[in-house]
Amino acid sequence: MELKISSRSHADYAVVTVRGEIDLYTAPQLQSGLVNAVDDGARRLIVDMSRVEFCDSTGMSVLLSAMKRVRAENGDLELVAPKPAVRKILEVTGLDTVFTIRDSTDDLPMAAGTNASG
Repeated sequence: MELKISSRSHADYAVVTVRGEIDLYTAPQLQSGLVNAVDDGARRLIVDMSRVEFCDSTGMSVLLSAMKRVRAENGDLELVAPKPAVRKILEVTGLDTVFTIRDSTDDLPMAAGTNASG
């Protein structure tokens, strides 16, 4: 399965929406998307994981690297709505205590232009 990444920037934050599987082959694409968001001035990276079906250790490493990069700029990285399989990896590795994890895309800033179903 391929990986699709889209990003919307607003002031000092960016919402990065990830769809597909994050593994050894697709992780560089995710890294590029996150680095670009930070380089464009985002100090708060909000990663919408609601459509990520799978994320291996390579993907987790990319997320950690992006978090360190944005924190070096006095920012932060948040993961939003990881599916149960991804959340399990976060819990097993202890990364659920490292990342800020939000349960729902409803928590995304309204200015991000997310589609609220209702």
